[in-house]
Parts: sequence; C-alpha cells; structure tokens
Amino acid sequence: MLEFLRGRDVLVAGWGVSGRSLIEPLRDIGAHPVVTDSGAKALAEAAELGLEVATSVELERADLSRFALVITSPGWRPDSPVLVSAVTEGIPVWGDVEFAWWVDQARIYGPVRKWLVITGTNGKTTTTQMTHSILRAAGIASVACGNIGLPILDALRRNPGPQVLAVELSSFQLHWAPSVRPEAGVVLNVAEDHLDWHGGLDAYAAAKARALTGRVGVVGLDDPVAGSLARKAKARRTVGFRIGVPADGELGVVDGKLLDRAFTKAAILAETSDISPQGPAGIADALAASALTRAIDVAPQFVKEGLAEHKVGPHRTAFVRELGGVEFIDDSKATNPHAARAAIMAHPHVVWVAGGLLKGASVDDLIEEVGERLVGAVLFGADAPVIAAALARHAPEVPVIELDAGDDADMESSRSQRAEAVMGRAVRAAAGLARAGDTVLLAPAAASLDMYDDYTHRGRCFVDAVTALEDGDIGRAL
Repeated sequence: MLEFLRGRDVLVAGWGVSGRSLIEPLRDIGAHPVVTDSGAKALAEAAELGLEVATSVELERADLSRFALVITSPGWRPDSPVLVSAVTEGIPVWGDVEFAWWVDQARIYGPVRKWLVITGTNGKTTTTQMTHSILRAAGIASVACGNIGLPILDALRRNPGPQVLAVELSSFQLHWAPSVRPEAGVVLNVAEDHLDWHGGLDAYAAAKARALTGRVGVVGLDDPVAGSLARKAKARRTVGFRIGVPADGELGVVDGKLLDRAFTKAAILAETSDISPQGPAGIADALAASALTRAIDVAPQFVKEGLAEHKVGPHRTAFVRELGGVEFIDDSKATNPHAARAAIMAHPHVVWVAGGLLKGASVDDLIEEVGERLVGAVLFGADAPVIAAALARHAPEVPVIELDAGDDADMESSRSQRAEAVMGRAVRAAAGLARAGDTVLLAPAAASLDMYDDYTHRGRCFVDAVTALEDGDIGRAL
C-alpha cells in the first residue's frame, strides 16, 4: 500500500505541527523526507534535526521527478507553485491526513482504527471533545486528534494505541484527503468561511462533504447547506439531527431531552440541562457527538455520562466575570459570522466586541438577524470598517465605536503589546456602553491573525482586560 515510498524521496511541504509529525512515520516505512517551507527559520530548525531541506524558490525551478510523493500541510493552497509543479509532473500530492489514513490502513502501528470524523464551519472542537468524552465513558480507548491539536500520526504512534479516533478535520484537511472513509462522519454546519482559499461556497461545502463518505454520514438538518448534503452523501447510510422533534432516522430534542430515533426506535440520551455549553449551539454539538458514537453502538447510558462529564474549553462562550450586573463572555473562537450568530443569539442584550479578518465572508445576514439584540458594538482589526458599514446599513440605531490600532499604542512597542492595548480599549469602551442586564460578548466573527497570534491570544487579552475593569467603568458612556 505504501511500498512505493520505500527508498524514495518524499517532499514534506510545510514545517508546522503536521509537517513535523510526518518525519518518523516516513522513516519507519523506509522513505527519505525532504522538507520545504517559505520560512528561513523553519528550514533552519529542520536542518538542525539532520533533515534535508529545500526552499520553495529552489523547488519552483527544480525537476521534482526525484520525489515519489508530496505531502502538504493543510494551509498550503492548491495553487501554490510547488504543488502546481508537482501535479503537472504527475507526482501525487497528499495531505498529512491522507497519508495518516494510508499509514493506518497499512497497519504500520497496529490494527486499523475506527475513525469518527467531525467537520463543519463551527462547533468542530466542542463536538470532537464531546465525542471523546462519550467514548471514554464507555471505556473505549480513544483519542481526540487532527485539527484539534494532536496530529493523527502522533495518535497512531501511541503505545498502547487507541481503538477509536475522534478526528476533527478542517475543510483544508479534507480537501487534501480524498481517500478517507470514516466509520462515521458529521458535517455540523456550512457557512461562509475560508472562501478566499477554496474559491467559493460550493467548493468549500464539497470539501466538507468528504466527511460523508464512510459507513454512516451525519448532517445537521437545521443548517440548510449541511442538510442538503444528505442527498449527495456517499455514505452507506445518512442520518440527521435537529434541535426539535426528530423524525424516524433522526436525533433531536423532545421535552428537554436528547432523543435518538436513528439507531433505535426511541432512546433518551441526555438532559439538555446537562449539556456544556448551554444554548442551541451546544445542544447541536451534543446531538452530533451522540450520533457518531451511537453509530458504533455506544450504549445510551454512556452517551449520557460522557456528555455530563464534558465541560466547554477556554475561549468558547466562556464566562469571565460579572461586574455591575453586566456579564462578560469570551467567545474568541467565534472566528466567522456563523459562529458569532450562535453566540449572540444566546443573549437578549449584547454589547458586541468584534473584528479581525473576515476572509471574504459577509456579515450583512448576521447583522440583519441579530441587530435587535445589539445594544452597542465595539469594533477593531483589519475589517472593522466592513462590519461598521454593515451595521450602518442594517442596524443604524446601534451605537458603534470603531477603534484604530494606532490610536492608543506606542508604535515602537511589540505587536503583542499593541494588540493588548487595543483590546484593553475595546473592553473599556464596551463596558461603558453596557448597563445591568447586558452581556459584553467577545464574538469577533473574524480571524485573529491581523493583530493576535491566534484566537487563544485574543481571548487571553480579552480576559485580562475584563479582569482589570472596575465598577466605575460600567455604563460611563450612557
């Protein structure tokens, strides 16, 4: 299956977490890894480990026929010159997930595992963690891996190894993994995100649909795009879930209880009051995790136990503090409009803290839907003017404060210090717009990399700024 790589050179494109995870497995099957990356520091690090390296520029001019395979990191776009050259020369291009699939199928590290694949625009990490929690409650050796942080190859190499993998996959990873056939896979939802990478919503949805190619496919029926994928799914069986009364072949909610009518006639799985995070988004994620685990015959009592044990991670609708009757909520993980919608809809009166990189997504539909809940908005980051313009069109009565990253920060200070300063101003401004009964909500609707290291850095800055507030900061702008 992987014999064609023995004694051959394999190009590893991208020296990130996934790139590093490839090296030992490639060596274990007798291949010779060669690393390329656009960053000089990354290549220097790889070279220090004794690896052969080549710059992207060198490879663009080189004959690539020496390589039996190119394995790309998920962030590399299909139109990257090195990848285009490889395809032109007839060299297969795989993602690290595709390679991990074939390593598993070849039993390089023990018996083949069951893969439970989770994808969607929002809720992937929470659903993956819930799935892992249910498996753990059932006494099944499992691990949460993939886009959640632990590379799949590192999970496969564990000793003793897991029986089941709860695999979070992004659209990028699925694009580069056409062979993956999970035991069960779910598409939670599909909304505008990463359109600049995929070239449009149809291509983005098609990448997500690759999760629906195994034995059981699961779709979120409350999301129109995800729900429509049921008709196109290549899975041997497709089931759906909804936050409402389920039909035959579905999971849903009846009288505050999660109900399975897909894998049995009718089984109560959990109480909605036991779900973390609370609210529609958390319940939807719990239904998805329930469907995946029920698909491999996990008993209802373990679904209940696993969901009750699961607690939401940091920066995902996390309560920070209450001050002067105002709640402060950190949902920095809401990196697109669809995620921001779920966060805002959970609260009746919101001072919205938002901004960053929209990545081609539109916020007009979001603001049309949630405008009546907004009592104020504080905007920052590269696409703050885009969000401000949408608010002016669809919610002109909402007071808006738009921050400039250079207004309050010493430009000789570090990038991190400037980002912290802007968040501090944003939080103080939001507190000034709020009064008792309101929620100050960080739900940026955008990616963080214009100003912050990642969404966790952005969330930490928010928490620090909220912690520094005093009673007198509440409502001072009213």
